[in-house]
Amino acid sequence: MKKKVYVLDSSAFIGGFCSEKKPNFTIPEVISEVKDVKSNLFLQSAVKKGILFIKEPDNPSMLKLDGIIKKSGDLIRLSIVDKKVLALALTLKKDKFEPNVVTDDYSMQNVLKILEIPYRSVLTEGIKDIYNWIKICKGCKKKYKSDYKYDECEICGSPIIKKRIKIN
Repeated sequence: MKKKVYVLDSSAFIGGFCSEKKPNFTIPEVISEVKDVKSNLFLQSAVKKGILFIKEPDNPSMLKLDGIIKKSGDLIRLSIVDKKVLALALTLKKDKFEPNVVTDDYSMQNVLKILEIPYRSVLTEGIKDIYNWIKICKGCKKKYKSDYKYDECEICGSPIIKKRIKIN
């Protein structure tokens, strides 16, 4: 039987979530994101109690995640901290844990649905469906890959916009 653990994004600390019964994991960058005094005290208390562990994701998990988010289009919506939190969940899953990610970030939840890793929100309702993101020219409607770096269409010069498309 896999041991259930929580992987915490900064929204978990801001929302006051840290399980007393199950181990909690996060990455060093999340610690530096938590700036307000109340949330920071909450976080430091969890570390002192020994219920919060700081861990880096492994490289294979980061590479696997990169491939998935390029296909889903979430690459344009996730920060490096978001990616590392998601990769930590993959690392823990590979290490025979049952991770449950605590985040209010909809793009992270979208990727977690694709990865079939459970998640829960703290301050928001959370997502119900899986979405992909594409870049599309506002003028001629040419579609671009999510990693297209320019803001203007190479064909007509109109602005490139991000568009959400429902998968399920």
